[in-house]
Amino acid sequence: MRKSHGAARARVALVTALSFMAAPLAPLVSAQAPATAPTSKTAQAQATAATAAAAPAPKPAAAGQAPVDGGWPRAYQTASGARVLVYQPQVASWTNQKHMVAYAAVSYAATAAEKPALGTLKLEGDTAVALGERLVSFSPVKITEANFPTLTKEQTREVVTLIDKGIPDADRMIALDRVLASIDKSQIMPKEVQGVKADPPAIFYSETPAVLVNLDGDPIWSPIKENDLKFAVNTNWDLFLHEPTKTHYLRNEQSWLKAADLKGPWAPAGTLPGSFAKLPAADENWKEVRAALPGKAIPAGKAPTVFVSTTPAEMILLSGPPKYSVVGSTTLVWVSNTESDVFRLGSVGAIYYLVAGRWFSADSFQGPWTFATTNLPPDFKDIPLEHPRSRVLASVPGTEQAAEAVLLAQVPQTARVNKKEVKAPEVAYQGEPKFETIPPTSVSRAVNTDKDIVKFGDLYYLCFQGVWFMSRSPEGPWEVATSIPKEIYEIPASSPAHNVTYVTVVEDDDDDWVTFAAVAGYTGMMVAWGCAVWGTGWYYPPYYGWGGYYPYYYPHYPTYGYGAWYNPWTGAYGRTAVAYGPYGGAGVTARYNPRTGTYSRGAVAWGPYGARGAAQAYNPRTGTYAQTRQGSGVYGSWGSTSVQRGDDWARTARTTNRQTGQTTRVTQGSGGGEAITRRGPQGSGGVARTGSGEVYAGHDGNVYRKEGDSWQKYGDGGWSDVTRPEPTQAQRDQAQQRASDAGAQARDRASQAGATTRQTDRSTIDQLNRDYQARSQGSQRTSDYGSYRSSGGSSRSASTYRPSSSMSRGGGMRGGGGRRR
Repeated sequence: MRKSHGAARARVALVTALSFMAAPLAPLVSAQAPATAPTSKTAQAQATAATAAAAPAPKPAAAGQAPVDGGWPRAYQTASGARVLVYQPQVASWTNQKHMVAYAAVSYAATAAEKPALGTLKLEGDTAVALGERLVSFSPVKITEANFPTLTKEQTREVVTLIDKGIPDADRMIALDRVLASIDKSQIMPKEVQGVKADPPAIFYSETPAVLVNLDGDPIWSPIKENDLKFAVNTNWDLFLHEPTKTHYLRNEQSWLKAADLKGPWAPAGTLPGSFAKLPAADENWKEVRAALPGKAIPAGKAPTVFVSTTPAEMILLSGPPKYSVVGSTTLVWVSNTESDVFRLGSVGAIYYLVAGRWFSADSFQGPWTFATTNLPPDFKDIPLEHPRSRVLASVPGTEQAAEAVLLAQVPQTARVNKKEVKAPEVAYQGEPKFETIPPTSVSRAVNTDKDIVKFGDLYYLCFQGVWFMSRSPEGPWEVATSIPKEIYEIPASSPAHNVTYVTVVEDDDDDWVTFAAVAGYTGMMVAWGCAVWGTGWYYPPYYGWGGYYPYYYPHYPTYGYGAWYNPWTGAYGRTAVAYGPYGGAGVTARYNPRTGTYSRGAVAWGPYGARGAAQAYNPRTGTYAQTRQGSGVYGSWGSTSVQRGDDWARTARTTNRQTGQTTRVTQGSGGGEAITRRGPQGSGGVARTGSGEVYAGHDGNVYRKEGDSWQKYGDGGWSDVTRPEPTQAQRDQAQQRASDAGAQARDRASQAGATTRQTDRSTIDQLNRDYQARSQGSQRTSDYGSYRSSGGSSRSASTYRPSSSMSRGGGMRGGGGRRR
C-alpha cells in the first residue's frame, strides 16, 4: 500500500462524522419560522426542520452512555459562519461490505438568514469496518449529487466543501448497527465453506453438579522431574497420575477428586500424596495447583459427577430438573436453568440443543442426537429479540440475525505490514522438518511444528498472526510474502491447515509495505447452512511423540469441547467456562520448545474464548498473548510500528473524541434548543450533539419528515403533506362518473397519468418508510450495544439482542475451576 494511499484514507469524508461526547442535549431547532407568524400547528411545523414531528422517538442510550458513534444529527459551522446541520445518512447499499452509497438531508443557515435552506446529498465511498468497536468509516467519500434548490452555487459549494474537507478525520464514521439495520438482508450472499461437517459430538447430560474432562485422544502422560507424579499433557484440566498407586487425581477449583480408572467413578480425594507438596516451587506451571493444596474438603454427597471423553464432547448441565419457560407466542419452551442453549417443542416434544453454531435434536436429554439446523421448526424464527437467549437467532437459517452473522464473518480485517521491519517468529521442528501432502491438493503441510507452514513447489509459506511469510527453506530465513499461490487456497476443510486460506494479500504496490486481510475463518468461524458456525466439524488428531525427557504435543483446535456460543455484539464465538475446565477450552494446553527444552502449561486454547468478547487470549499456534475481541490475536498482538492494523482509526477516534476541554461554545437556535459545538482541527468547524432529528433525504432530491402517520415534503420555506387519506366510496363513485362522462379515451389518458403519478409517489414513500424503520431500528440497536458495553460484556448481556443496562456482570453457574488468562 502506498503511503499516499494512507494519506487518502485520512481524508475520509462521510457526513457520519461523530464524536464520543456526553449524553444528547435538547435538539438543535433551526430558525425556519416564516416572517408572518402562522398559528398553532402550522407555526410549530415550520419552526423546526431539525426535529421529527409526532413520530415515535428511537430508544435513547442507557443513562450516561453516549451512542458508540456519538448520535445524530450533527451541527457544523463553516468558515463564513454559516451553520450546517447534517442528519443521519440513509444507507442505500453496501456492496460486499466495501463500498457504500448513502443519502443525507442537510440544513444550511447563512449568518444573516432568517431561516435555513434544506437540501439533500448523495454520498458514495469505500468503507473500513472496526468489528470490535462496531463502527464503519468512509474512506474516501465522493458527493455525487447535491440538491439545494434555494441556495446559490457558492453556498452549495460551501456545504459540499465543508462535508468533503472540513470534518475531523477521527469523526468520519457511523455505528455498524445503524448500517446493518439499513441494508437489505436478502442481498447477503453467504460464501459457504464446502466440506464443513455436522456430526454430533458426544453429549453428556446432568441435573446435578458435574464437570467434563476432554482429552485430545488417549492421555499423554508427561513426567515431572524428581517426582513420582505424571500429568496429562493433552487436556485443559489439572489431571495427574500417581505412579506408585496408579491413582488418578483431578483438581476441580480448590478441591480434589480421585479415581482408580480414568473413566471413574470419581470420589473426593481426601489426603493427597506427599508428591503434590514436592511440585517445583519455582516453576510457574504449577502455581495454581500449589494454590489448591492441600485442597478443600468436599461435603458428603456433594462431589460432582466427572465425565471423561477422549474425543471432543459437550455437556448440558442443568441445576435440577428442567425448568421450562414459554418463548413468546411460539410453541417453544426454553430450558432456563442451564447455560447451554436448549429449547423444546412443548414440555414433552423434541429437544433442540445449540452448540458451536449447530443445532442437534433428540427425543430425550439422553439422546441419541441428530443434526437439526436444516430442519428447525418455523417457530425458531419467531423467538423475540427480548428473549434472554435471542442470541440463538444468529444460528437459525433464514433470519436477519443469521444473515448479519454471515456478513460480519465475511468482513475482512486488514493490516499494513512493513516488509523490511517485520520479523517472522522462531520456527522449531521436532527433528527434521516433516511435510505431508494435503489431499486432494499438490500442497503439503508441516506436521512436526506448532506453526502453520505449507509447501508448494520449491517454496515454503508461513502464516503467522494473519501475515504471510515466504522462504526457500523450511527453517528460513523468512521474508514477508507479497503473493500466495492459488493452490494454497484450495486446502479443504478436512485439513487442519484450512484456516490459512482465509488470509490474503490485498495490496502490494509499495516498496516498503504490503497489506494483508483476514476474515473470521482464520480464527475458526465457518459459514455453512446459511449461518456462521464455529469450527469445521472435523477432528484433527494431534501430532505428538517423545524427543527427550518431555513429550512433544502439537494439537489443533477442536470444534467441540468449548460449549461455544455466538456473541452477537462481537461477531465472534465465546466459550462456556462452566464445568469445561480451568484453562480455557478442550485439550490444547501444553507446549514444548525443543530448542530451549522448556515446557509451558495452562495455555488458553486457540478457539472461542470467554464470555466477554474482549479478553486476553493465548494462541498456542503462535506462543503469544494478545488483547483482542476475536479471541486468537490475528493482528492485535503485532503492535503498531511495523504492522499497522486497518481498524486503528476507530481507536484513534475514540481517544480523540473522549478528550475534554474541546467545547468552545453553545449555539442557540431560534426555538431555544441548544447544541454543544466542538471545533475540529484547524478550526474547520464544529460538531454538535443534538436530539433524534427525524428528517430524511428522498432519493428524488427532496427533503421529507414524518408527521404522525404521514410524510411531509419541504419546499418554499415550509412543509406540505405528500400522502392523502384514502377517498371515500362516494368520492370514488363521483370520480368514476366524471371519467365515464369524459369518454373512454380521456378516461384512459387520465388513468395512465394518474397511475404514473401515484407510482412515483408510492416509490418515494416506500423508500422513506424503509429508511424510517431502519433509522428507528438502528437507533435501538446502537442503544442496545451501549447497554452491552455498560454491562462489561457479561455472558448474560451477550446472550440477547436486547440487553438491559441493569444486567448482572456475573455469569450464572460456576464450575470447572478458574479460567487462566
